[in-house]
Amino acid sequence: MLKSHNSPLKAIGLPEGSETRLEHLREWLGTRFSASALTLEPASADASFRRYFRVFSGGQTWIAMDAPPEREDCRAFVHVARLLREAGVNAPGVLAQDFERGFLLLTDLGSTTYLSALTEDNADSLFGDAIEALIKWQLASRGGELPPYDETLLRRECGLFPEWYVARHLGVTLSDAQQGTLADMLALIVSRSLAQPAVYVHRDYMPRNLMVTDPNPGVIDFQDAVYGPISYDVVSLFRDAFVSWEEARVLDWTVRYWEKAKRRGLPVDRDFGAFYRDFEWMGLQRHLKVLGIFARIHYRDGKPGYLEDTPRFLRYACAVCQRYRELAPLARLLDQLEDRSPVAGYTF
Repeated sequence: MLKSHNSPLKAIGLPEGSETRLEHLREWLGTRFSASALTLEPASADASFRRYFRVFSGGQTWIAMDAPPEREDCRAFVHVARLLREAGVNAPGVLAQDFERGFLLLTDLGSTTYLSALTEDNADSLFGDAIEALIKWQLASRGGELPPYDETLLRRECGLFPEWYVARHLGVTLSDAQQGTLADMLALIVSRSLAQPAVYVHRDYMPRNLMVTDPNPGVIDFQDAVYGPISYDVVSLFRDAFVSWEEARVLDWTVRYWEKAKRRGLPVDRDFGAFYRDFEWMGLQRHLKVLGIFARIHYRDGKPGYLEDTPRFLRYACAVCQRYRELAPLARLLDQLEDRSPVAGYTF
């Protein structure tokens, strides 16, 4: 069964000077379109400091990105967009760029996300297209194009959980014993992640970042792509931040990916059970990271709404920990933290 919490992202906080930047963006676009016939509308919300606007002119539409250069780097977006398109994936084309001011003009992939379109009836078809696009992306992988998803980055991401979710959101100070348990568990999770074969990783390959297009899907929000564990994007797709599926369906889709990947020569483990274990452990790293990120977005960036989905990630994390003996200490720690959680009444 589809279990969806399509909570709108409310009241997006914007950096100081946003309206001035919007005027500069209009001026920049005015050099490419007739200023008198130019209309801008917000196109999407974003957890970062990027803003997207749909540009209307002469009966056509484009997407303008506003990414303050002191906070975002448009060069990464342009580079990854090229890699995706070279791999045969439907990513936005970059039509114009101004790196110094942080402006991009992109082709428009429409406004229908997988998240808004998914139903019980169309999920197999939509996810089938997403699997095919992911395999194309992974097959194009080569070293040296993207930053490595290395131990330093994985550990930094894991650190978001104790800093922002446990300490800031729950207000819990871990005991020395609890800190030791968490450190040991995170080190084990990171080592398992690093043991996987490396490919291109979108890093947020989930229904909110896939558009229903022709060809399908359109892929967006890829600027943080890295070179790392092969199961990462697979688990992002099927254990999403904003929509959940019954475990049997997740298992079926994961098998479909694995069979196609194996036939196409991707370096997945030849044993599905071993690959699924990697999938689950990789997902655990992502779930703990996202718990920290959602708390940070709320408390540091003033963007409410994300914390409403933390119970979904706690459920994911607890389920994985309960399935693997090595993770039993982390399962006990999560149980202890759940008792202190503002969402402790949520039915897992």
